[in-house]
Amino acid sequence: MKILVTGGAGFIGSHTIKKLLSLGHEPVCVDNFNSIKYSEDIKKYNIKSFENNVKIYKEDITNYEGLEKIFKENKIDKVCHLAAMAGISLSIKEPFLYENVNIKGTLNLLELSVKNNIENFVFASSSSVYGGNNKIPFCETDNVDKPLSIYAATKKSNELFAYTYNNIYKLPCTGLRFFTVYGPSGRIDMAPFIFTNKMFKGEKITRYGDGTTKRDYTFIDDIVSGVVSALDKNLNYEIINLGNNNPIELNHFISIIENRLNKKAIIEEKPVEDWDAKITYANIEKAKKILNYNPKTTIEDGMAKYIDWYMENRYLYEKN
Repeated sequence: MKILVTGGAGFIGSHTIKKLLSLGHEPVCVDNFNSIKYSEDIKKYNIKSFENNVKIYKEDITNYEGLEKIFKENKIDKVCHLAAMAGISLSIKEPFLYENVNIKGTLNLLELSVKNNIENFVFASSSSVYGGNNKIPFCETDNVDKPLSIYAATKKSNELFAYTYNNIYKLPCTGLRFFTVYGPSGRIDMAPFIFTNKMFKGEKITRYGDGTTKRDYTFIDDIVSGVVSALDKNLNYEIINLGNNNPIELNHFISIIENRLNKKAIIEEKPVEDWDAKITYANIEKAKKILNYNPKTTIEDGMAKYIDWYMENRYLYEKN
């Protein structure tokens, strides 16, 4: 299959392309290589292992004409839409940027998918759509009409647009709600990098609250297995959680890094932000049933792999 992967030079996108290549597919990479979140050097690192085997387009998903050209030049079978402005705190500061990229960009891809008879449209949603839901674990049938951040609102919008395109045009669409994805080459605006980097350098880390908040950390290899399975299935319209089904308390997460680095964290405590969920916890029964999804990586093993990777590649972050 020829599969268009947006955000293909990013964290999840680059790992997905590597997996698709190993399975004999022909991925086409689209990424704008911007440096809003981190330097372009990191994205160049991410594509290094496949840059000679994959068509790579430096294009922004908000550019309809540019995307249209890519569809015309390649007989795309399926779309794996992972490009987005990610992260909660920046979305509060830059709402129009998030609206433009996450909503308009997704709409461009949905429209072009219909026009080019795409067999399957798989896209990244987020656990953030669950907002401040108190019922745990989070289930796909839960109400998600009260997002706590601009980012979450854009991801909820993506799900609605996909549903509408499926209803009108019968475009098979699957939205995957990712739960705190981490691993080698992971995003630098997330806790695994921030804490590891600062603790390694002997700098203070900021802990919001008393450390009892919890996140359902999910290792990149497990996430990619779910993405690839969703691409294979050609489902009608589904929203599916991809998590680890095992929330980890922040204090325990910090202790794992301390043990691996053999360094004690210097902690500065600040109040929990209003837009920050107290817990994320994925019910993955639907993913198990439909996608045969079975996350295998414990937080201890996953962070060991991540920290080992960080120690070998920390030079990449000197510009950030």
